[in-house]
Amino acid sequence: MKNIIIGCGRIGERHAKHIKTYGHLMAVCDIDKEAANRLAKKYKVPSYYSIEEMLLGVKDLGIDLISICTPNGLHAEHTIKSLENGLNVLCEKPLAISVNQASEMLRTAEHFNKRIFAVKQNRFNPPVMKLKSLIEEGVLGEIYSIQLNCFWNRNEDYYKNTWKGSIELDGGTLYTQFSHFIDLLIWLNGDIIDSKGFAENFNHKNNVEFEDTCCFIIRFKNNSIGTINCTINSYSKNMEGSITVFGSNGTIKIGGQYLNTIDYLDINGIEEIELPEGNSANNYGTYVGSMSNHDKVYENVKEVLDGKGIITTTGFEGYDVVRVIENLYNSICK
Repeated sequence: MKNIIIGCGRIGERHAKHIKTYGHLMAVCDIDKEAANRLAKKYKVPSYYSIEEMLLGVKDLGIDLISICTPNGLHAEHTIKSLENGLNVLCEKPLAISVNQASEMLRTAEHFNKRIFAVKQNRFNPPVMKLKSLIEEGVLGEIYSIQLNCFWNRNEDYYKNTWKGSIELDGGTLYTQFSHFIDLLIWLNGDIIDSKGFAENFNHKNNVEFEDTCCFIIRFKNNSIGTINCTINSYSKNMEGSITVFGSNGTIKIGGQYLNTIDYLDINGIEEIELPEGNSANNYGTYVGSMSNHDKVYENVKEVLDGKGIITTTGFEGYDVVRVIENLYNSICK
């Protein structure tokens, strides 16, 4: 699998590491020349400073896949240009920051007969995979309600000299911090069809153009209800990222800082659950992010492109997350 990367920040570096395992990195690109050159030097590949330049430069190399690791607001532009040049796309979260953008991405992929893979690595967390199987196999019975709590910290340094915090390139905390969790709600329990919410910016008025705290009441297509409570104001460090499910046959809470533990278990007929050891979290120095499962993402991409596997996270699933987030924002009480 021949791969190129656009976006040479920390997430791009992580992608490069796994491309080395599952394929061949052929080129990298970033408008920040220092970042592009640094990653290019590490992996001994050419560096480019615009997507147009890179797509032209690798035109005859038989590239299979481009990994989009740029700011949220540029995902649609970079994905569409890549599809138009005959490349399959692996796009970091969120797929886009509007339904219109995501729709155009899907239409372009269909037109050029190419695939969009959406990065949804939290689905591979062992507690998440176990919860998915418990729901699918009916072990929890009828699902009554699901509560999502994301209590994280993002301080002033996180937003300094970066695109994060802007409406145009970031989009909002539901897109940048919590889109993986919204994806899991849909993946576990189906579509979210109604919501009402509140949002405020309490502590980030100097560096964020949107909310730093939000809460929603939601209803799923299967008629179960739930809540979404998110903040980046947890004092000094991340506190919790958890999903609690109440069913007719049991209750389970998966949590920890990044959905890496089973924090509560009371299910009829089950005394305990043993889980395989998962990957460590992404450590960014001042905070810990999601569990690092990009290896499993690339393993699946390679299997699919080799014709030996079924895609685990499609562009359509990425679109669904964008649609639900847009609906959540539109439901905020003014």
